[in-house]
Amino acid sequence: MSAAKSIKSESKPLSSRAIDAMKPDGKVKADTGENAGLRVRCGKTGTKTFFYRYNSPITGKLVQILIGHYPDILLVDARSKLHELKLIRRAGRCPKTELELQKQEEKYETIRKQKELNFSVHDLVELYLTEYIDDRMVDGKRIIGSRKAKGQAEVRNTLYRDAVKYLGDLPAANINRKQVVDLVMGIVKRGSNVQAGNLLRELSAAYEYAIGLDYFDDEFANPAVLAKASLRQAKIRLTSKRGKRVLSDKELVKLLKWLPGSVFTPTQKHILRFTLWTGCRTGEICGAEWKDVDLDKGTWHLKATKTNVERYVQLPSQAIDFLRVLALNTGDYLFPSQKTGKPIQQKSMTEQAWHLRTTERMVDIDHWTPHDLRRTVRTGLSRLKCPNEVAEAVLGHARSGIEGTYDLHGYEDECREWLQKWADHMDDLL
Repeated sequence: MSAAKSIKSESKPLSSRAIDAMKPDGKVKADTGENAGLRVRCGKTGTKTFFYRYNSPITGKLVQILIGHYPDILLVDARSKLHELKLIRRAGRCPKTELELQKQEEKYETIRKQKELNFSVHDLVELYLTEYIDDRMVDGKRIIGSRKAKGQAEVRNTLYRDAVKYLGDLPAANINRKQVVDLVMGIVKRGSNVQAGNLLRELSAAYEYAIGLDYFDDEFANPAVLAKASLRQAKIRLTSKRGKRVLSDKELVKLLKWLPGSVFTPTQKHILRFTLWTGCRTGEICGAEWKDVDLDKGTWHLKATKTNVERYVQLPSQAIDFLRVLALNTGDYLFPSQKTGKPIQQKSMTEQAWHLRTTERMVDIDHWTPHDLRRTVRTGLSRLKCPNEVAEAVLGHARSGIEGTYDLHGYEDECREWLQKWADHMDDLL
């Protein structure tokens, strides 16, 4: 029997009493008047169901849409819902189609939220690194990353060292401003303000990358950006101060006598000595490879420099003798990590110095950092009456202005002469 034939031929509007009296025979009662289109059926199990039956304004076909089950939804509520659906139909839209679309959107939203909960800070970092920072293969083609090889390794280390270590397992969408502020301040308390700034910058960029790919909803706010605003308001310095610290000869003697018995690692001690012999940046020294060293000529071909200008560092005899012994115990690198065999990170030097200072195991002189040794070499050369242009060449500083345009002399012989005088001076101090 069709639904139309099962409807009782009565012109009375539906009532709660009439619905209560319905028997489980599958028959349908229809409402009348302004509520026409509302129907209720009592199924074989006794369940009474409201539905709206109408011709779709889109297809012209007869469709019906479930409104709810009585008495979970009362007659007055069913009629109210009916009028909402009729308004949609009068606007030329199909209520059932829109309801199906709404259910699909709700399903998508549920899946998206679950995906958000499963998208951890570790996943966020890996997405940023592997799809943006690092070189990668796509359809058999090599895509160059946004950073050079050294920069890629530095960004990975920056994010893994703190962000992944402390927040990695947490959902990225649940990280708040305070958590990022606490993370950054923990690095600042280690004395690594520059590292803290680098971490904040890269974490913020990682979030921005994921936000652009719709990993978060439209209302999501980048917690690293919020943290940056808070730290700026609190006037937290996340950059290095312009250095002015120079060790005097007396302080240098104290440092050189204290260094062999200090708790710096053997590799870190070697780097500090090499910095004092050459005046090079500790970051450049950390990555030094034996293939670039010629002990017979007494040179180190420094390729990766801050100024992107290659040069040959002239080695004093003390450094050459030291390296001849060191070459017997290392692999491809001059100063590898004892654990990994790879170059150690420059920041480990600063952090170790901070650790020694906080545990009161630092040499008894005013606060100093490994980079201050480079400034000490430059100042020491001036004290020995080294010509300015030679002292600047020792440090690999690029000459500016017209001098940099026309004077292309490398001063290699002069650098060798004055670095030897400086190394001899340190020996004399001891």
